[in-house]
Amino acid sequence: MKKILFPTDFSDISKNAFLFALHLAKKIHAEIITLHVYDYPQMNYMDVPVYLPEIYEVTDLNNFENYKGHVPVLRAIAEAHQLEDIKISNVLENGDLISAIHELTKKENIDYIVMGTKGATGLAATFLGSVTQKVMNASHVAVIAIPENCSYQPTNRILFTTSYQTEEIEILKNVLALAKVFHAHVDCLYVRPKNEDVDDSIIEHWKKMFPTKVATFHNIGSDDFEGTILDFIELHHTDMLAVTTHHRNFFESLFEVSLSKKLIFHTKIPIVALQA
Repeated sequence: MKKILFPTDFSDISKNAFLFALHLAKKIHAEIITLHVYDYPQMNYMDVPVYLPEIYEVTDLNNFENYKGHVPVLRAIAEAHQLEDIKISNVLENGDLISAIHELTKKENIDYIVMGTKGATGLAATFLGSVTQKVMNASHVAVIAIPENCSYQPTNRILFTTSYQTEEIEILKNVLALAKVFHAHVDCLYVRPKNEDVDDSIIEHWKKMFPTKVATFHNIGSDDFEGTILDFIELHHTDMLAVTTHHRNFFESLFEVSLSKKLIFHTKIPIVALQA
């Protein structure tokens, strides 16, 4: 059975993302492992050495009680959408969230990580500085980020941004495997600078490897890389954006246009990040 890791802070953003995790689990016959990580409060240890064990004990107890209260909420979400047959297990950890995600991903042989992320306001600060971005950059499994304004809907079209690098071939295979789960079509988009020529033989080679019935290849000359992608998403009614994590400049520049009306369309679809 495949496994989906779902890190959560039990916020409304996480609850919204959990529905996507449930539907993905249903599609791929996976179980979901939820992960909630907490840390001890910051304090001056020189002032309270005698009371540290008591403080830690109270913190652990409070987090456990909070955790117990929230877990049934996730189960209720599953039941409300007739997805109560999905196997769900829950993990509560103390420590660093990034490390906990990494360790559990390795220990449980996780196939996908699904997590919510902050959306439309102040995106450059909240998304790029968030746990989600750090997990995307560090994870060796696919990470699916669900923006707060994203309402679950069937995934019919997936956009994969590419520059036709050799290392992206395996990634496209993974995107196509995900697309097969959703019965979705994949659009491969190469946005090149206007003054840069494209080697048609490379694109033809990719087309031979991936027939048009499963993928369509688009080549657009533009100096507005991010704007072109966002326009494409709107024009083609894209349901999910797939990117490789070595496109880190893409993330940085994409979310800097947060004041643009174009970003509104983008923030309503999931983003899946895959390692090159």
